[in-house]
Amino acid sequence: MRAVVANGAGGPEVLSVGELPDPEPGPGEVVLDVVAAGLNRADLLQRQGFYPPPPGASEVIGMECSGTVAALGEGVEGWSVGDEACALLAGGGYAAQVAVPAGQLMPVPAGVDLVTAAALPEVAATVWSNVFMVAGLQPRETLLVHGGAGGIGTFAIQLAHQLGSRVLTTAGTPEKRAACLALGADVAIDYREEDFVEKAREATDGRGVDVVLDNMGAKYLDRNLDALGTEGRLVVIGLQGGSKAELDINKLMRKRAAIIGTTLRSRPVAEKSAICASVVEHVWPLVAEGLVAPVVHGALPVAEVAAAHELMESGEHSGKILLTF
Repeated sequence: MRAVVANGAGGPEVLSVGELPDPEPGPGEVVLDVVAAGLNRADLLQRQGFYPPPPGASEVIGMECSGTVAALGEGVEGWSVGDEACALLAGGGYAAQVAVPAGQLMPVPAGVDLVTAAALPEVAATVWSNVFMVAGLQPRETLLVHGGAGGIGTFAIQLAHQLGSRVLTTAGTPEKRAACLALGADVAIDYREEDFVEKAREATDGRGVDVVLDNMGAKYLDRNLDALGTEGRLVVIGLQGGSKAELDINKLMRKRAAIIGTTLRSRPVAEKSAICASVVEHVWPLVAEGLVAPVVHGALPVAEVAAAHELMESGEHSGKILLTF
């Protein structure tokens, strides 16, 4: 099969398309003929040598894809060869075929084409599991989303808005802030020129926000705590701003706040399968109704994988970048 291979760790130039053996489905697995794969920040880290796949996972980059079922492993029920699906992966998405546990396979929501479906698994599973299953965001509570114009951010804005929460977000350009407002954000903050803590307090009459979805890590830790209200929840899902910071525990205690650090990729199959089932139950109906939609910046053929990584690293995109096969 065609697959993206990396000639060592480094910049986008280490990526090229080569040939690898076709995967065989193990017990409880399904093999997909991949139509498209989504790019994620973790893909860039893996290419750079900083984020290896979990033990037993494919060494091929790629944590989400869409395609058609090509083969079923022993014990798989509910799927047939030829079914269209999208999948949450531990690895292997940048390839013409991938083996995936059946529980991490999800039907394509009604009204979504098969290529676009590749933009859904990671954002939907990340946002639903972290913001709603873990942080417990409720209607009429306020969510602050950092990086609102990215794949995660655009989906979080829409989902929280549709489920009755108020949404504040940060974004770096007027165009990106306008896009966030169009998706349902109530306030879009210029993180380059404005203090998001001050803006969050202004928008909540001084109370602070209930949940922060953060992709920056260390750089924003103290300011995120300042932005939180009483019993607020900070969910850290990325480390773009570093991994080590000083924590004012007294501030945390005074607010009776919680800091939650999570990853999705390394979770056991059973946990990821439960998340996928919950996404299908709670999120897919909103997607099918057109109330929540994946935002896709563009799709590039897999032969242009290096260019796709360069685009993602530039930060000049809004929404998801896809590779097509």
